[in-house]
Amino acid sequence: MSTANAPAKAAKEESMSGNILAAKIFRNFICVFLCFLNIFPFWAMIVNSTRSSVMIQQSFSLIPSHYFMENFQKLLAQANENVSLWRYMGNSLIIAVSATVLSVYFSTMTAYGVVVYKFRGVTLVWAFIMGIMMIPTQVSTIGFFKFVFNIGMGNTYWPLIIPAIAAPATVFFMRQYMQSALPLEIVDAARVDGSNEFRTFNTIAVPMMKPAVATQCIFAFIGSWNNFYTPSMILTGQKLYTLPMFVQLMRGERFRSDYGIIYAGLVITIVPIMIVYLILSKYIIAGVALGGVKE
Repeated sequence: MSTANAPAKAAKEESMSGNILAAKIFRNFICVFLCFLNIFPFWAMIVNSTRSSVMIQQSFSLIPSHYFMENFQKLLAQANENVSLWRYMGNSLIIAVSATVLSVYFSTMTAYGVVVYKFRGVTLVWAFIMGIMMIPTQVSTIGFFKFVFNIGMGNTYWPLIIPAIAAPATVFFMRQYMQSALPLEIVDAARVDGSNEFRTFNTIAVPMMKPAVATQCIFAFIGSWNNFYTPSMILTGQKLYTLPMFVQLMRGERFRSDYGIIYAGLVITIVPIMIVYLILSKYIIAGVALGGVKE
């Protein structure tokens, strides 16, 4: 009986293996296609930054040329007529780094309090945080603008840094990660050993949350670095402009005719983002690898 069913069983297994192979090929094709869609705009931007304005207007190409340094020198020369390009980049770094540190640290602390401390009303507090997350930023724009200038903080970086402490979306992500990655027994053991709450949070909870912290640092830095809406309302002096505001200035008449300069400026704006991602991505990868190890 078993001998008679052997060919049918072998054919069935061969068919299943063929289906698995076809599914794997299709899945890999989709992944490669999605990667191409993500990489293509960046590659086109980098290639155009290495071409002259005439070449960009004449034809499209994916092969780099040799005009990048010339475009970059023109960009520096025209930017330095009023304010140095490096001044714009330094302004953006001050805001982005400060806002990222405050946002991630205090959001992690808030999530830690919601998860670890089972106090009365914790559900109401969490519902309040979620409610804030649902409110669009544009709703409070006028009130925020008037409040900032009424207290004398207009044309300063403080309104762009201090409000970053309240980041409900980051709190939500950290809480969800903390519920699965932070054993409360470790916190209880630290308390028994005499560790105070701040020391427990800084030396035990935060190191265990490195993958989540690194992920949110990337998101927070990108959001703050690319932010144009709020700085354009608060900052009025050109010496305080951020890099996205400088990119907006590049749409003026003196830049509009030279596409090589525009693309060179866009490439400069993404370099810090790529550096931050490369620095922090190793913590994400290490966390994923560690989480995949089961006892």
